[in-house]
Amino acid sequence: MNAPIRSDATPRLEDYPYRLSDNVRFADLDPNGHVNNAVYASYFETGRVTLMKDPSKGLVPDGLAWIMVRLDTHFRAELHWPGTIELGLGVVKFGRTSVTFDQVVFSQGRCVASAQAVTVLIDETTRKPVPLTDEVKANLKPWIRRGLDLYQRD
Repeated sequence: MNAPIRSDATPRLEDYPYRLSDNVRFADLDPNGHVNNAVYASYFETGRVTLMKDPSKGLVPDGLAWIMVRLDTHFRAELHWPGTIELGLGVVKFGRTSVTFDQVVFSQGRCVASAQAVTVLIDETTRKPVPLTDEVKANLKPWIRRGLDLYQRD
């Protein structure tokens, strides 16, 4: 099920149903005085892992695990320390064995970075991809990015 994504569109935080806050750390800065581009991968990881590993969400069935296979990042503005950031995440696509997320980092109401992340469900023992279960899809439904209806597409 594919959803049309416009990478040039300005993201709106309210379109991302899973959100959390984090701090910009002094250690995140590079010699130019702004957050280093490599640090954004950690911000995006925090958003994904905080959701996916929460036992109450039911997103990691016994014997299975998630691995990241792709992260495409769009740097939109500089980010500086000190400050807080808002992380947003929304499901935008279900594959046979994968889930694609749109993710954002906001600072002071402005989107400073966005990304699309693809994660694959694997068997922990064989390390091979396995099909998404109906239960996992159902448990991800609350986290579908606003404005999308993934269950209406084939």
